[in-house]
Amino acid sequence: MKLFSLLSLILIITFSSCSTVRVASDYDKQADFNTYKSFAFYKPGIDKAEISDLDKKRILRAIEADLIAKGFTKSSEPDVLISIFTKTKENVNVYQNNFGWGWGWGYGWGWSPWFWGSGYNNVTTTTQGTLYIDLIDASKKELIWQGMGTSALTHNVDRKQEKMNEIVGAILAKYPPQAN
Repeated sequence: MKLFSLLSLILIITFSSCSTVRVASDYDKQADFNTYKSFAFYKPGIDKAEISDLDKKRILRAIEADLIAKGFTKSSEPDVLISIFTKTKENVNVYQNNFGWGWGWGYGWGWSPWFWGSGYNNVTTTTQGTLYIDLIDASKKELIWQGMGTSALTHNVDRKQEKMNEIVGAILAKYPPQAN
């Protein structure tokens, strides 16, 4: 019984610690991230993102909330400009199960060359989205930090903002970059 409890605990910890968002970031090692305290959105860059205006609003709300929580202020004369870029990809998943009822040729129970089992296939598609968040030094007009997050997207309108918050939060958790 103790072994079962220990295995259950390990599985719960393992699955609860897995993130549904894969993230990466890159940055300019010469930039002093302590000097950046205010931000604004870079409209020309955001306008190029190939997603709906509603999804853009969801992403920008999530970015704004996260940056304000980090101590940034939104400004008309910002230290950094925020831009986004998106990509999507359709994934097709095929699950094949060869167990079921039916006749087929093969080695079965005992001496019979016949066995039960025909199986079934289940095909599903998911949309995988990648969001890039760029921080640009407003005075130099140079990219100083880029974060990227990839996750399965939801088509459920009621969950879209929650999903955007999750993706943006995972990406911006890498900002500011920590020195090794």
